[in-house]
Amino acid sequence: VALKRMLNFNVPPVKNSTGEPVWKILIYDRFGQDIISPLLSVKELRDMGITLHLLLHSDRDAIPDVPAVYFVMPTEENIDRMCQDLRNQLYESYYLNFISAISRSKLEDIANAAIGANAVTQVAKVFDQYLNFITLEDDMFVLCNQNKELVSYRAINRPDITDTEMETIMDTIVDSLFCFFVTLGAIPIIRCSRGTAAEMVAVKLDKKLRENLRDARNSLFTGDTLGAGQFSFQRPLLVLVDRNIDLATPLHHTWTYQALVHDVLDFHLNRVNLEESTGMESSPAGARPKKKNKKSYDLTASDKFWQKHKGSPFPEVAESVQQELESYRAQEDEVKRLKSIMGIEGEDEGAISMLSDNTAKLTSAVSSLPELLEKKRLIDLHTNVATAVLEHIKSRKLDVYFEYEEKIMSKSTLDKSLLDMISDPDAGTPEDKMRLFLIYYISSAQAPSEIDLEQYKKALMDAGCNLAPLSYIKQWKAFTKMASAPTSYGNMTPKPLGLFSRVMNTGSQFVMEGVKNLVLKQQNLPVTRILDNLMEMKSNPETDDYRYFDPKMLRGSDSSVPRNKNPFQEAIVFVVGGGNYIEYQNLIDYIKGKQGKHVLYGCSELFNATQFIKQVDNLKTS
Repeated sequence: VALKRMLNFNVPPVKNSTGEPVWKILIYDRFGQDIISPLLSVKELRDMGITLHLLLHSDRDAIPDVPAVYFVMPTEENIDRMCQDLRNQLYESYYLNFISAISRSKLEDIANAAIGANAVTQVAKVFDQYLNFITLEDDMFVLCNQNKELVSYRAINRPDITDTEMETIMDTIVDSLFCFFVTLGAIPIIRCSRGTAAEMVAVKLDKKLRENLRDARNSLFTGDTLGAGQFSFQRPLLVLVDRNIDLATPLHHTWTYQALVHDVLDFHLNRVNLEESTGMESSPAGARPKKKNKKSYDLTASDKFWQKHKGSPFPEVAESVQQELESYRAQEDEVKRLKSIMGIEGEDEGAISMLSDNTAKLTSAVSSLPELLEKKRLIDLHTNVATAVLEHIKSRKLDVYFEYEEKIMSKSTLDKSLLDMISDPDAGTPEDKMRLFLIYYISSAQAPSEIDLEQYKKALMDAGCNLAPLSYIKQWKAFTKMASAPTSYGNMTPKPLGLFSRVMNTGSQFVMEGVKNLVLKQQNLPVTRILDNLMEMKSNPETDDYRYFDPKMLRGSDSSVPRNKNPFQEAIVFVVGGGNYIEYQNLIDYIKGKQGKHVLYGCSELFNATQFIKQVDNLKTS
C-alpha cells in the first residue's frame, strides 16, 4: 500500500478512476529494487503508469516531458547522482523518495543543486518513506539484501568486534525496524532476552520510538498513517530473539515445500533459479557437453498453488502437483477445441489476447483460455521446481536425515547409530553429514566424551567434511551452557506413513520409490515457544526475565514486569542474527490454531543451512 501510494505521487490511489494513469518513470537504486521486486510485478507497475524503471546509476537519457519518481537510499553517491540529474535537466519534475530518513545536511546539498540548476520548481516533493525493509510474504520480512553481510550472524558474533562496530550494526537494524513500525502505524510493546544482541536492539528501538513520540508535531505515529486501520485497538507485541538461543534449527534438514526449496535450490527474494537438465542423451565422444539452461521462476502471492502448499510436507506437494496436472489434462482438449474454433492452432498465446472479435463463441473462449494457460504455467513451474527438489531428496537421502534429526532433537531412540549415518557413503553430501553431527552436538545434554568425539571427527574427516564449524559451535555450547539450559525441542518425531505406494502410480511425474512419506506433528520450535509464553502471558522460566519496554510510557522503567496482563492479539517476532523458513513455517502453523490472532516473522537476514555453515566456518575462534 505504501509503495503504491508513493508511485501515485504520494497520494492514495483512487479506486474507480477510469482515466489513464499519469505516465511516469521510476528510478531506484539496488535497495529500492529489492524492496519493490517481491511486491510489485512489471505489469502492476505499468498499471500504475510506470513506463520505464531504471537504476539510478545507469546511463539514462533525458526525457524532458515526464515526471520521475525516485526511490533510493540517502547515500552520498546517490545524492550526488540526483544533483547531477537536476543539473542535466533530465526530467520534467522530480519526486524524491528516500527509503530511510535523509539527514538535514544532505537535504541542503540537494537544495543547493536545485538552486544552481534553476530547477527548484521542478522538485515537486521530497519524502522520507520509511520503507527500509523487504517484505517477502504477507507475514514475513527481512531487513536488507544489498549489504547483508554488515548485519549478518557472523558480523554480530565476531570475537574481535569493537564497540563502535557493534553500535553501527545495531543502528542499522534499529533503523529498519523503526521503518517497519512507521509503516505499520503501530507502537509495539517490546520484550527481549537479556544479555544478547537482541537486548541492544530493544534498548535502541525503545529510545528511537520514544523520541519520535515526544516530538508531537513531527511524530510519525499520529494522523493518517497507512496502518491505522490494519490492526485492532490493541498494540502489537514485538518479541526480539537472538539467533544464539537456537542454532540447531538453521542447520536442520526440512520437509516442507518452501523450506526445502530454500535449502536445496537457489531461492532468493521469492525467485528460484534452476538449471534445467537437458536430456541424458549421450553426446559423441569429444563433443562439448550441452550447456545447461538457467531458468528463473517467481514464487509469489498470486501463485495460488504456492500459497496453498508452501507449508505442506513434500509428499503432499508432489501429490497435489500430480492432481492439478490430471485436472488440467482433462481441460486440455477444451483448450485445443477453443483454439481451433478461433483458428489459431499454431498461434502464439500473445495473439489470443489481441483478438477482440465479438461473437459469443469467441467471447467465452477468449475469457476461459488465458485462465487455463495461466493454470498450465503454474503447473509446469511447480512440476519443474518439485522435480528439482525431489532429485536432491533422492540423491542425498534427505528424508532419512530429516527423520533422524527430528529424533535427535526430540531425544527419541535412534534406530541407527550416528556413526553409521556419517560413514554411509550413499547418504548425503559431506555438508549434510556435518549438519547432522552439529545438530547432535548442539542437542545433546552431555557433550560426547573426548574419545567418542575423536571417533566422530575421524568419521567426518573420512567422509570429506570440513570440521571448522565444529570449533565455533563447541565454544558457543560451552558459553550457552553457562548462560542457560539447552533448548528442548519437545517430542516431534514424524510418523512415517509407509513408503509412497498409493500416490505414485505408474503415470505420475514423480518417481518417489524409496522416499519416506513422513507426516509432521506440530511441535513448537524454541522461537515459537518463546512467542507463545509472551503472547499468552504464560509464566515460564525460559521467558520470565525477558525485559519489558513500552515506548509510550513517559519514564522508561527497566522491568521485566509487564504492565499489561491480557494476552496479545498481534505479535511480531524478530530474530537478530538471521532467520529461516523452518521457523517461519513453525510460527504460521502455531498461529493457525489461535482464533483471530496474527503473527509476523522478521529477521535481519534469511539464510539456509549452507549459508549459515559458511558464516560459522568464518567465525574462527580466537
